[in-house]
Amino acid sequence: MDKLMDNPWFIKGLALVLAVLLYSSVNPGTKDVNVPLDQRTEDIKDFPVKAYYDTDNLVVTGVPNTVDVSLKGPITVVQTAKALRNFEVYVDLKDAKIGRQKVKLKVRDLNDRIKATIKPEFVYVTVQEKVTREYKVEGEFNRSQIADGYLAGQPIVEPARVKITGAKSLIDQITYVKAAIEEKEKLTETIARAADVQVLDKNLNKLDVTVEPETVKVTIPIKDNSKKVPISIVQKGTPPKGVTIDKIELETREAVISANDDVLKRTDSVRVEVNVSKITDNTTLELPVIISNGITKVTPQTVKVKVIVNKQEEKTVTKIPIKIKGLASDFVAEIDYPNNQMISILVNGPSAVLQSLGPDDFDVYVDLSNMDEGSHNVNIQVDGPPNIDWKLNKSTAKITIKNNA
Repeated sequence: MDKLMDNPWFIKGLALVLAVLLYSSVNPGTKDVNVPLDQRTEDIKDFPVKAYYDTDNLVVTGVPNTVDVSLKGPITVVQTAKALRNFEVYVDLKDAKIGRQKVKLKVRDLNDRIKATIKPEFVYVTVQEKVTREYKVEGEFNRSQIADGYLAGQPIVEPARVKITGAKSLIDQITYVKAAIEEKEKLTETIARAADVQVLDKNLNKLDVTVEPETVKVTIPIKDNSKKVPISIVQKGTPPKGVTIDKIELETREAVISANDDVLKRTDSVRVEVNVSKITDNTTLELPVIISNGITKVTPQTVKVKVIVNKQEEKTVTKIPIKIKGLASDFVAEIDYPNNQMISILVNGPSAVLQSLGPDDFDVYVDLSNMDEGSHNVNIQVDGPPNIDWKLNKSTAKITIKNNA
């Protein structure tokens, strides 16, 4: 064995065998390179697309935001590209002309060992001139948001005008430039809110344009639209028998009404209706303030009404003497009937008046003016206090007139 190790040819042969074995373990041979099992196809959904064109002067539409990309190549290379997405899908429109045209989607910065398939491969784009114009912004709000009795003025927009940039075809379609605000609560005071500017065509479709600034300040001036008017008393019904209404007093004599200007101009008062048909004593009522059509609010809505009454009573005043008036100086007269020369009167009136009423409050007489001698039936006449009614127990007296000679 030692002799073999000392033989140089043996050493050279052994080295050759070891080299071949080592090479075979490191490089298994060309027949195993790029076998189909090492190829992989990966799909990437919604890959972003970039467009290159003169953004200062042109507007391009029709370029999809994303496309689907299929990558085919060595498994490790494809998986790396899918994970990192370190390539770009784009359309080159640097030399594009104004108008509609078909362009191809391209890929760059992708590993040369990968084949990319883009879906769609071609797209139709429209290249237009970029236009910038200035427009007035119209402030808007829902008038149903204004509380009853309040009036909203014209919206104030700051800034009043905005610059709108976009494709000329879209700029030519602009019909409305609005900034609308919405509130959940009813509005009773002036408000100011930030609002997005909306650019719309004649059919109220939103247009894809750029607005500068995108938001504006909208102020809605709101004021209380009201005035003060007197409250009138309207008496309804007839008091019960024996009761008279002395007076009706309001605790509050004026009310504040809210309405639009036309209604306020033609409204001079509001009213309270007092039904006296069931009132028998002094009383205080709380009644609604009645308003006419068009008035949206009244303050107060109810008022207290004090009703003062006089109760009617009956009383008989007796022993009222009958006086003789108008008799000529050359005659004398005697009252034959009633033989006591007195009558009684049934009086009806307020109890406070009747309490102190007596015979002296009445002047009962017969008028004998222009009467001659003889027996006469004469109507009995009465003068008495005001605000009462009376009835005589006898309406006539029998008088005998004689000559005084």
